[in-house]
Amino acid sequence: MPITATTGQPTVTTLRHQEREVLYAVGCGLRNDEIAAALAIPEDAVAGYLARILAELGLRDRAAAIVHAFDCGLVAPGRGPRRRAASPLPPTATRRVAGPRLRISLLGPLRAWRDGQPLDLGHLRQQAVLAALALCQGRTVSQQELLDGVWGEEPPSTKVVPVYIYRLRKILHVVGGPDSVIGRDRCGYRLLPGAVAVDVARVEELVSAAGRAGRAGELTEAVRACSQALDLFRGEPLAGLPGPLAELERLRLTERRIVLVQRKLDWQLQLGQHSEAIAELSALAGAQPLNEPVAAMLMRALYLGGRQVDALTVFDRTRRRLAEELGVYPGPMLRRTHQMILRGDEARLGLTGTAQ
Repeated sequence: MPITATTGQPTVTTLRHQEREVLYAVGCGLRNDEIAAALAIPEDAVAGYLARILAELGLRDRAAAIVHAFDCGLVAPGRGPRRRAASPLPPTATRRVAGPRLRISLLGPLRAWRDGQPLDLGHLRQQAVLAALALCQGRTVSQQELLDGVWGEEPPSTKVVPVYIYRLRKILHVVGGPDSVIGRDRCGYRLLPGAVAVDVARVEELVSAAGRAGRAGELTEAVRACSQALDLFRGEPLAGLPGPLAELERLRLTERRIVLVQRKLDWQLQLGQHSEAIAELSALAGAQPLNEPVAAMLMRALYLGGRQVDALTVFDRTRRRLAEELGVYPGPMLRRTHQMILRGDEARLGLTGTAQ
């Protein structure tokens, strides 16, 4: 029988969990085949659930069910599903995926491979949704977060996120694996644990390994781990992807790469690999002429490589650029490096660095 609350607003309290999920999807504007894919159930089962929903709530047809989903607060007009308190994923969503693995690369234009074969990820907004899930690997991302991160202040007029998720599930499907590598609970969507290898996560693993090696004094291993992490960068991170999230992550990941380069080169200087470091430092200093830590490292490398005049030239050039473009004097690190070079303090120049 139809249920209405005492306030006059219709509710869905008498519906079973799966029926509520179907009503939610109907309210989001999905077709039966899309609902079946999203919930990993047969399409005829969706039709059965919808028939029971209409009978239970006394609704006339699908259009009435869509209106009811909004009236009862299951879906919020203009904002997609309402936020709910966090809840754990069902046990089936936490199982590691068996069989072939998917790989997603964000450190350049977005790319994905299944069994080594490249995948067509669709248009840019759809790719940006996948990138958001990959960047938030390990946690659930709400539909509102996806709207904010991919569209910003100009959200779409239609319920496109569930449609994009449905398409991505089909694209990323792994034969022999679960029905989808993208899980969904009441709070939103997430990549299932162990289902996808993401290069950003691999970089963080290598950074941690490099840090442990550096603290243990195993500088050769630290350099190797940093080099492996840097090899994963294929250009500008998330190149071409729209939205505030991609823009912020581009800046963060670009800065992450610069810090990695600096740490690796500092360890190389401590290992006495001066000539190897000079070429890379020169290129980095050319790209970032106002970066004082890079200028200081280049000065150290040049001096320790027997090129004192060139090291002092770097200081003069950087000092002039700082004065002309920023109106400031060199900072303490650059001045200290300059003084050590003038004093010929080779021992301290060989040990001082940023990689602690």
